[in-house]
This record gives sequence, C-alpha cells and structure tokens, in this order.
Amino acid sequence: MITLRGLTKRYGDTVAVDGLTLDVEEGRVTGFLGPNGAGKSTTMRMILGLDRPTAGRALIDGRPYASMRHPVREVGALLDAKALHPARSARSHLIAQARSNGIPVRRVDEVLETVGLAKVARRRAGAFSLGMYQRLGIAGALLGDPPVLILDEPVNGLDPDGVRWVRELVRAQAAQGRTVFLSSHLMSEMQLTADRLVVIGRGRLLADTPMADLLATSASASVRVRTADPADLSALAGRLRADERVTVESPGGGRNEIVVRGRTAAEIGDLAHRLGIPLHQLHSVSASLEQAYMELTEGSVEYGAAASPRPRVPVGSVPTATTEG
Repeated sequence: MITLRGLTKRYGDTVAVDGLTLDVEEGRVTGFLGPNGAGKSTTMRMILGLDRPTAGRALIDGRPYASMRHPVREVGALLDAKALHPARSARSHLIAQARSNGIPVRRVDEVLETVGLAKVARRRAGAFSLGMYQRLGIAGALLGDPPVLILDEPVNGLDPDGVRWVRELVRAQAAQGRTVFLSSHLMSEMQLTADRLVVIGRGRLLADTPMADLLATSASASVRVRTADPADLSALAGRLRADERVTVESPGGGRNEIVVRGRTAAEIGDLAHRLGIPLHQLHSVSASLEQAYMELTEGSVEYGAAASPRPRVPVGSVPTATTEG
C-alpha cells in the first residue's frame, strides 16, 4: 500500500502539490490523472524519495522509500524510461540494477523475455526506439518482483499491441495482490485498465473514487426510460423534474420515452415502483472517462490552448454547399 498524508511540495511561491491525503491499495490498478502541471510527476517523485516534501509524508507499506535496503525488490518504478547510459546494452543496464539489489542475474533474462526484448538484449540502448525504451523501463520495474509498482506514462511511445500488453500486464500484477499506481493521458486506455481513479488539479485532490462511480455520477451519464402509457411517463417525468438537479428530455419528441440525467437507474426504478408505474425499458448510458475527466478538471487546467478561430468569410461572399465525390 502507498500512503500519502498531507503531502505538499512548494517551489518558492508555487505550490506543486497541496496537502494530498490518500491510500493506494493493493490488489487493484489505481489510475493517476490530472492536467499537465497538476503535480502528478512531483507526487511520484516524492513517493520515491527523489524530491523532499515541504510538508507531509509518503510511505510505502508503512516505510519511507529511502529506508529500504533493497528498494528494487520492494518497489518497481518507471518515471523516465530514458534515464540510463545510452552506451550500455539493455542486459548490462539491468544486470547493474540486479547486482546492486542482490537479485540473481537469471532474473534479468526472465524480465527481458517478459517485455519482449530478449532478441535485442545485447544491443546498445542508445539505438532503441521510444517504445523499446519503455519496455526496458518496465523490465527494470519488474526486476525485483516487487509488491508495489509505480509507473508514469508507461504506454507512451508504444504501438497498439504494446499498449494492450501493458494493460494486461498491470492488471495481472494487481490480480496477484500487488499495488499498482499508474499515470496516463490516454483516457480510453485508462478506462479499460484502472479499477480506481485518483484525479488531481493544481496539486489538489479532486477525486479518489472507483472508476464505475465516477462514470455513473458524471453529468454526461444518463438513463433511458420507456413506458407503455404516455400518461404514466408524464407522471414519472413530473416527479423527477421536481428535483432541480435532474434533467428530463424527450428524445425525438417521443411520447413513450424519456432520457434522465442526475438520477441512477436504480433510483428511477424505485420511484416508478412506488408510483405503481410499469417500465418497459430502464437502460443506463455511462459517460466515457474522457467526458467525466473533462467535467472534473474544467477549472484546474493550467496550460489551456485558445479555441480555434472560426474561418473568416469575405464581405459580400455567400458560402455555398459542396458535395464530395
């Protein structure tokens, strides 16, 4: 388990991380999200003892990282895949890590096989592509067979097959009882990979919640409801509209169907049951992680680009429709 209590980092007047308190538990993949500059990398560096907190503490299984005698056997980390000597081969790089942490050299060959680099193990790392660097970094994180994995953007530079491989790898590690703390900007991939999400913005905690709960409570989530009798539907819609937090729409002007936002399917079903209204359809439509994330971080984006300007139409000209083909 990773434990953060009041974790804070200041650089002069800039607060990079602001009082983070959370637990990253074993047996699940915890996704770590936030806009650029939100403090994700700084948080991971403090967990690994690379940056000293201004206040608070970061513990791994109840201990600071700096107190570990053989850290590679207790925590596997990937922060910067290119942080190695480019003249060393992949195998030599991992052997140096193994020997400094009392790990048998045969384990080096095992992890190289696991990440798909066995055939290029003796090639200079400086000639590697970004995807190969990432695989070598993951090999280093797995080297000591540690109970905790901390991975910062591990799928960056990987092709679709590599992205899927990382997803399956980290989920398998969590299924074996390990703690997996993973950051990524690929929302669709994070939605497939993570069980729980930690979201920060401007260094502050915005959410610490199961993936399913975040998607279900998003403003973009909805429930489609259908009844046989339009009068029943009207009565149900009226009761739902009594709550100002709930929106009710009629798709396509239909008389027997509504779309509800702000209430779960279970809550709507319970209300219909109390009113004695039979339902023919009650279907939840979850938001995507991208939609939920954008809602959550809307006020926390530090480096936002300006909206694209609309095309200018010369004065006196009349736009005309064109047909392709």
